[in-house]
Amino acid sequence: MTAGAAKPLVAHVVYRFDVGGLENGVVNLINRMTDWRHVVIALTEAVPAFCARVHNPEARFVSLHKPAGHGVKLYPAMLAQLRQWRPQVVHTRNLAALEMQVPAWWAGVPLRVHGEHGRDAHDVDGTMRRYQWLRRSYRPFVHHWVALSRDLAAYLEQAVGVPRRRISQIYNGVDSERFAPVPARQPIDGSPFNDPALCLVGTVGRMQTVKAQPLLVKAFARALALQPALRERLRLVLVGDGPLRAECEALLDAAHLRPLAWLAGERGDVPAVMRGLDVFALPSLAEGISNTVLEAMASGLPVIATDVGGNADLVTDGESGNIVPPGDVDALAAALLQWSADPAQRREAGRRGRAAVEQRFSLPAMVDAYRRVYER
Repeated sequence: MTAGAAKPLVAHVVYRFDVGGLENGVVNLINRMTDWRHVVIALTEAVPAFCARVHNPEARFVSLHKPAGHGVKLYPAMLAQLRQWRPQVVHTRNLAALEMQVPAWWAGVPLRVHGEHGRDAHDVDGTMRRYQWLRRSYRPFVHHWVALSRDLAAYLEQAVGVPRRRISQIYNGVDSERFAPVPARQPIDGSPFNDPALCLVGTVGRMQTVKAQPLLVKAFARALALQPALRERLRLVLVGDGPLRAECEALLDAAHLRPLAWLAGERGDVPAVMRGLDVFALPSLAEGISNTVLEAMASGLPVIATDVGGNADLVTDGESGNIVPPGDVDALAAALLQWSADPAQRREAGRRGRAAVEQRFSLPAMVDAYRRVYER
């Protein structure tokens, strides 16, 4: 048997392996946990362009092309994959993949782990009884649960009824070498806003309901209405694509602010984007532990984030940024005004955020925590 074959194998089961925070965390884990082998089983598709972000040569990828409807139709295909790969661990992530714990149990996988990475767009506060019931119904098939924030750990214990001893709370880690501060903001390739006198507020993420980019556009308009002189130097950068792009464009057009905003589309150079911003904003309605918030903090940016999920675990309000109520356009606008006013304040907040990343949110700490779970 070769040394590679002797390594234990973990099967990461996700709904779709494509651009996203959850998926980016899986990429980071696979690239760094090289003492284990990894196979990613996507219920729908493992997108080749995103798979290319995995540099671990032993990693493998499977697409099951799930049809619409309940996943029970996919059980035979999943069972066949598990019998072929014979993993020591199956790790499903989020509710959309949780039902694959049944074929993992059927296949006799020694350790079955489920991770909760964030809220569903239809259940942003975790109160939907249907989703609680679904998690309870699959609870007997799961050996151990991973929650990415204190909020999610409490949800699993209190709403789903998982014993505390079967829950590990593991923060995402961030690559603090790829995402690092620079002495001065650097031009972003393709950006129309490279004048160093400008203040660029930006966000990065798929434009879907839970990420709520239109709220940031409304806050941007509100801030400029409150302080019209800021039209000379405050600019908005929206990185990402998705169903909400058209709404963001319409809001900008209605406010006559299209020349002051750049919708950059999906980008593969997020570290360079972060180096080209002055302030990072995350207006989400729900989150687990946001990779983009960690990346912004590692890049030395002050962060404005909504008080959902684990955002307050990451950002210290008033020190490394602001935590504002979700959906509150006025509070978001006030924060934009605060951080656009003082470059020295931005630098100090960014320094504090970077220090927090180095102390609490490193990739080695994340990998070690998952390794301890897998080696149970």
